[in-house]
Amino acid sequence: MMTRRALSLLTAALLAVLALAPVARAECAPERVDLRGDWGQARFSVEVVDTPESRAQGLMFRESLPRSAGMLFIYEAPTRASFWMRNTLIPLDMLFVDPTGIVTHIHHEARPLDETPIPGGDNVLMVLEVNGGMARAIGIEVGSELRHPRLDQATASWPCEGSAPN
Repeated sequence: MMTRRALSLLTAALLAVLALAPVARAECAPERVDLRGDWGQARFSVEVVDTPESRAQGLMFRESLPRSAGMLFIYEAPTRASFWMRNTLIPLDMLFVDPTGIVTHIHHEARPLDETPIPGGDNVLMVLEVNGGMARAIGIEVGSELRHPRLDQATASWPCEGSAPN
Protein backbone atom coordinates (compact mmCIF):
# COMPACT_ATOMS: atom_id res chain seq x y z
CA MET A 1 0.00 0.00 0.00
CA MET A 2 1.37 3.43 -0.97
CA THR A 3 1.73 6.18 1.57
CA ARG A 4 -0.08 9.44 0.93
CA ARG A 5 3.28 11.18 0.28
CA ALA A 6 4.40 8.49 -2.19
CA LEU A 7 1.07 8.71 -4.00
CA SER A 8 1.36 12.51 -4.14
CA LEU A 9 4.85 12.33 -5.61
CA LEU A 10 3.79 9.69 -8.13
CA THR A 11 0.86 11.86 -9.20
CA ALA A 12 3.14 14.88 -9.61
CA ALA A 13 5.59 12.80 -11.64
CA LEU A 14 2.80 11.60 -13.93
CA LEU A 15 1.58 15.17 -14.43
CA ALA A 16 5.11 16.23 -15.37
CA VAL A 17 5.33 13.38 -17.89
CA LEU A 18 1.96 14.33 -19.40
CA ALA A 19 3.33 17.82 -20.03
CA LEU A 20 6.20 16.51 -22.17
CA ALA A 21 4.94 17.57 -25.60
CA PRO A 22 4.42 21.25 -24.69
CA VAL A 23 7.87 21.42 -23.07
CA ALA A 24 9.59 20.51 -26.32
CA ARG A 25 7.77 23.22 -28.33
CA ALA A 26 7.41 26.10 -25.88
CA GLU A 27 9.88 28.94 -25.70
CA CYS A 28 11.60 29.86 -22.46
CA ALA A 29 9.99 32.14 -19.92
CA PRO A 30 11.50 33.76 -16.82
CA GLU A 31 8.83 32.25 -14.55
CA ARG A 32 9.55 28.62 -15.42
CA VAL A 33 12.32 26.11 -15.95
CA ASP A 34 12.33 23.08 -18.18
CA LEU A 35 14.42 20.02 -17.36
CA ARG A 36 15.27 17.07 -19.57
CA GLY A 37 17.35 13.92 -19.51
CA ASP A 38 17.22 10.23 -20.35
CA TRP A 39 14.26 10.09 -17.96
CA GLY A 40 12.12 12.51 -20.04
CA GLN A 41 11.19 16.15 -19.51
CA ALA A 42 9.52 18.23 -16.81
CA ARG A 43 8.52 21.82 -16.23
CA PHE A 44 8.33 23.81 -13.01
CA SER A 45 6.85 27.24 -12.40
CA VAL A 46 9.50 29.15 -10.49
CA GLU A 47 9.95 32.17 -8.34
CA VAL A 48 13.31 33.70 -9.28
CA VAL A 49 15.51 35.00 -6.46
CA ASP A 50 18.54 36.83 -7.78
CA THR A 51 19.57 39.39 -5.18
CA PRO A 52 21.56 38.69 -2.00
CA GLU A 53 18.51 39.61 0.09
CA SER A 54 16.02 37.43 -1.79
CA ARG A 55 18.47 34.51 -1.91
CA ALA A 56 19.01 34.78 1.86
CA GLN A 57 15.24 34.62 2.45
CA GLY A 58 14.57 31.77 0.00
CA LEU A 59 11.68 29.56 1.07
CA MET A 60 12.02 30.31 4.77
CA PHE A 61 8.80 30.31 6.81
CA ARG A 62 6.64 28.97 3.96
CA GLU A 63 4.39 26.09 4.95
CA SER A 64 3.92 24.62 1.47
CA LEU A 65 5.09 24.67 -2.12
CA PRO A 66 2.80 23.70 -5.01
CA ARG A 67 3.78 20.36 -6.57
CA SER A 68 4.89 21.76 -9.92
CA ALA A 69 6.55 24.85 -8.46
CA GLY A 70 9.99 25.74 -7.24
CA MET A 71 12.38 28.52 -6.41
CA LEU A 72 15.26 29.33 -8.75
CA PHE A 73 18.30 30.92 -7.12
CA ILE A 74 20.43 32.78 -9.66
CA TYR A 75 23.89 34.13 -8.90
CA GLU A 76 25.64 36.99 -10.70
CA ALA A 77 28.56 34.69 -11.56
CA PRO A 78 29.45 31.04 -10.96
CA THR A 79 30.17 30.45 -7.28
CA ARG A 80 30.73 27.84 -4.60
CA ALA A 81 27.18 27.35 -3.34
CA SER A 82 26.14 26.05 0.06
CA PHE A 83 22.66 26.04 1.58
CA TRP A 84 20.99 25.19 4.87
CA MET A 85 17.41 24.75 6.00
CA ARG A 86 17.24 27.32 8.82
CA ASN A 87 13.63 28.43 9.20
CA THR A 88 12.60 26.32 6.19
CA LEU A 89 9.50 24.33 7.09
CA ILE A 90 9.17 21.97 4.12
CA PRO A 91 11.52 19.22 2.83
CA LEU A 92 13.28 20.20 -0.38
CA ASP A 93 15.33 18.74 -3.20
CA MET A 94 18.12 21.09 -4.33
CA LEU A 95 19.43 20.87 -7.89
CA PHE A 96 22.75 22.65 -8.37
CA VAL A 97 23.28 23.85 -11.95
CA ASP A 98 26.42 25.02 -13.76
CA PRO A 99 26.59 27.98 -16.22
CA THR A 100 25.68 25.75 -19.18
CA GLY A 101 22.50 24.48 -17.50
CA ILE A 102 23.81 21.03 -16.51
CA VAL A 103 22.68 19.67 -13.14
CA THR A 104 25.98 18.92 -11.38
CA HIS A 105 24.72 17.86 -7.95
CA ILE A 106 21.38 16.99 -6.32
CA HIS A 107 20.73 17.06 -2.61
CA HIS A 108 17.62 14.97 -1.98
CA GLU A 109 15.15 15.51 0.85
CA ALA A 110 16.81 18.34 2.79
CA ARG A 111 15.36 18.21 6.30
CA PRO A 112 13.25 21.14 7.50
CA LEU A 113 14.91 23.39 10.10
CA ASP A 114 18.28 21.59 9.80
CA GLU A 115 21.24 23.97 9.96
CA THR A 116 23.77 21.46 8.61
CA PRO A 117 25.49 22.98 5.54
CA ILE A 118 24.46 21.49 2.19
CA PRO A 119 27.37 22.01 -0.20
CA GLY A 120 26.56 22.17 -3.90
CA GLY A 121 30.08 22.38 -5.22
CA ASP A 122 31.96 24.92 -7.28
CA ASN A 123 30.91 26.60 -10.53
CA VAL A 124 27.23 26.86 -9.52
CA LEU A 125 25.22 29.53 -11.33
CA MET A 126 21.71 28.39 -10.36
CA VAL A 127 20.02 26.26 -7.73
CA LEU A 128 16.52 24.93 -8.25
CA GLU A 129 14.60 24.00 -5.09
CA VAL A 130 11.55 21.76 -5.49
CA ASN A 131 9.49 19.67 -3.10
CA GLY A 132 11.49 16.98 -1.33
CA GLY A 133 11.31 13.66 -3.17
CA MET A 134 10.26 15.22 -6.47
CA ALA A 135 13.63 14.76 -8.24
CA ARG A 136 13.65 11.01 -7.55
CA ALA A 137 9.94 10.64 -8.35
CA ILE A 138 10.44 12.21 -11.79
CA GLY A 139 13.86 10.68 -12.37
CA ILE A 140 15.92 13.88 -12.50
CA GLU A 141 19.60 13.04 -12.14
CA VAL A 142 23.05 14.59 -12.33
CA GLY A 143 23.68 15.39 -15.99
CA SER A 144 20.09 16.48 -16.65
CA GLU A 145 19.77 19.75 -18.57
CA LEU A 146 17.93 22.83 -17.33
CA ARG A 147 16.62 25.47 -19.73
CA HIS A 148 15.98 29.07 -18.65
CA PRO A 149 16.37 32.45 -20.39
CA ARG A 150 18.87 33.70 -17.77
CA LEU A 151 21.47 31.16 -18.92
CA ASP A 152 23.93 32.38 -21.53
CA GLN A 153 22.18 31.05 -24.63
CA ALA A 154 25.44 30.92 -26.62
CA THR A 155 26.87 28.31 -24.21
CA ALA A 156 23.71 26.67 -22.84
CA SER A 157 23.52 22.92 -23.34
CA TRP A 158 19.79 23.36 -24.05
CA PRO A 159 19.26 26.89 -25.39
CA CYS A 160 15.92 28.60 -25.58
CA GLU A 161 14.34 28.28 -28.99
CA GLY A 162 14.29 31.41 -31.09
CA SER A 163 16.39 33.44 -28.65
CA ALA A 164 19.47 35.40 -29.53
CA PRO A 165 22.58 34.71 -27.50
CA ASN A 166 22.89 36.84 -24.35
